[in-house]
Amino acid sequence: MPEENAAAENAAAEVTAAEVTAAEVARLAGVGRAAVSNWRRRHADFPKPVGGTETSPSFSLDEVEHWLRAQGKLAEVPLRERVWQQIAAHPGGAVVALVQAGGALLVVRDRPADWLELTAVSDARMATLLRPVLDQVLGARLGPGHTLAEIPLRPAAMPLLRAAAELAAELGARQAFEFLLGRHLDANPRQYTLTPDGLAGLMAALAEPSGARTGSTGAAGAAPFKVLDPACGTGTLLRAVRGATALYAQDSTPELAALAALRLALNGTPQVRAAAADSLRADAFAQDTVDAVLCHPPFNERAWGHEELAYDPRWEYGFPARTESELAWVQHALAHLREGGTAVLLMPPAVAARRSGRRIRADLLRRGALRAVVALPAGAAPPYGIPLHLWVLRRPAPHAAPPAGLLLIDTAALAADDRLRSAWPAVHEAVQDAWSAYDRTGSVARAPGVSRVVPVIELLDDDVDLTPARHLPPPTAGGGPAELTAVRERLGETLGRAARLTPPAAAAPAGGTVRPPMTTVGELARAGALELHTGTGGGTGSAPVLTEQDVYTGSGPSGTLAPTADEPVLTAPGDVLVPLVGGAAIARVVDEATAGAVPGRGLALLRPDPDALDPWFLAGFLRGTANTRRASSHASTATRLDVRRLRLPRLPLAQQQGYGLRFQALAEFEDALRLAGRLGEQLVQGFHDGLSDGTVTPE
Repeated sequence: MPEENAAAENAAAEVTAAEVTAAEVARLAGVGRAAVSNWRRRHADFPKPVGGTETSPSFSLDEVEHWLRAQGKLAEVPLRERVWQQIAAHPGGAVVALVQAGGALLVVRDRPADWLELTAVSDARMATLLRPVLDQVLGARLGPGHTLAEIPLRPAAMPLLRAAAELAAELGARQAFEFLLGRHLDANPRQYTLTPDGLAGLMAALAEPSGARTGSTGAAGAAPFKVLDPACGTGTLLRAVRGATALYAQDSTPELAALAALRLALNGTPQVRAAAADSLRADAFAQDTVDAVLCHPPFNERAWGHEELAYDPRWEYGFPARTESELAWVQHALAHLREGGTAVLLMPPAVAARRSGRRIRADLLRRGALRAVVALPAGAAPPYGIPLHLWVLRRPAPHAAPPAGLLLIDTAALAADDRLRSAWPAVHEAVQDAWSAYDRTGSVARAPGVSRVVPVIELLDDDVDLTPARHLPPPTAGGGPAELTAVRERLGETLGRAARLTPPAAAAPAGGTVRPPMTTVGELARAGALELHTGTGGGTGSAPVLTEQDVYTGSGPSGTLAPTADEPVLTAPGDVLVPLVGGAAIARVVDEATAGAVPGRGLALLRPDPDALDPWFLAGFLRGTANTRRASSHASTATRLDVRRLRLPRLPLAQQQGYGLRFQALAEFEDALRLAGRLGEQLVQGFHDGLSDGTVTPE
């Protein structure tokens, strides 16, 4: 066995050389990332970076563990973290490790007795015995000719598979794989375009047949229900489907096809068929028809096969232009549907209006293939700044009369004054209720500004523009006269409050101007009187993000967390937020309403020690115009603030609090003026809209 031993030793050496980021060091020690930054500055013997970049270095895992153990800082690492470290440090890459672990987890779930026998032998023997068992399990779940036939199973991989099985005993096989896959996706956010779970759930619900199946996935006795995703990614859309008996997944990236296949196999009991190929150029399921298609296709692709696919029979509704790749995916989906089957595709809004696609849109309408267009709120899916659309299509039956109208839904108003995360249930319910009513009866109750069935004949003009907002009647101005009256009363109360909060007349110091000794934010940070953090707007978890605009306008957090592997710093009452770009003198004290958010990019978070610094005193002096100018530098296109150079006087805490009360009163006065301005604008616009649409009279 010398060759096997040598291979194991080499693999062990490769794992020992694994690297970890600062965030992963923090997890090992059970601390925040800021603590790791402090250790690097204060301890000369802290391990030096061995890779990464200057702003995001990586360290030797072995050296870090040795240093933490010597310092008494090595926490008891949870099992899930230890398994993830083995995944991340795998010499073949994290995807290879995930595929190996996923295959083992499938054996653990489907053949638990066989797995126990396999783990009772040596790693070398286990690797030999596991291959036929794994092939049988994969063949049963994924069918013949599946994409995972070549999973490498060497003795050096067996410790990882044993650890994954331990994690399955703790979490369950499906949950263990979901955790490991989620960590990989979080660690590589730029490599994957993901469909959020909430949106996947909505798309799956829209694709369900009338009288939706409410049983578990693949329930015994369920009617056949086959679903295809031709651009499956990691399988999120298919995972959201209820009641499926067969799932077909295809992706042009082999690693995604493999991960999706394992994820779907572990998620339920339906048959899974997965293929790694470009669906438009090399359709792996060309002979299959399904009951539903779900798809989040790549957007704005020009190299989708326009030249070689010119005479493809799928272009039943017209040959898509080179710039209309999305309409190629629409027709690919329709080509796979049985008569009456439903397809739901996520689309960029431009597809509803581009002139190059108007003829195909017109034919989709005339023949009854396109049934609904839903405008989602911005932030529903990447790219997050664009309000994407959902297209709901149905394969027309021959000789059946097409529907007379197209359902248009605009959900922007449902999330206009709230964070999308908390508003999403209302968005989901509104869309599903409107679609269910339309699917049953062909009509919906008109909801101004939200939904309407538009006669097809109205849409078949020169543009065939299907953008929902252009065809929906606007909501009643400001809610009508009653709402305008309420806004007017609230404005009067706010103006009265602003008058009461107006600062008293300014007075000069009796003994003339006295300038106390000054210090800087940088000096206070070095002395431990405050902590200084730079906002990133990213991290793990689901906290909302306070953006620069939120700080300027005094509003609640409106941003969405960018998924990264870092542990985010959350705001706490008494923190002070300062925008770093723009040159404006702004500093905001965090209150209970804005606590628990992640500071966004372009913000500095100052966390004063309450025994040394009053937060209102700190924020007030940071807003001084001269102070801001002194600490700013000017690039060619922007002014940037060096927050460490901002100055404030050295004063006893009691004297700081006196200043703090006055600064807090000024902030309350400013908030009242800001609210009065918003209410005034709302009242003025409401009267303009009401007078112009006839809901308000000029008398």
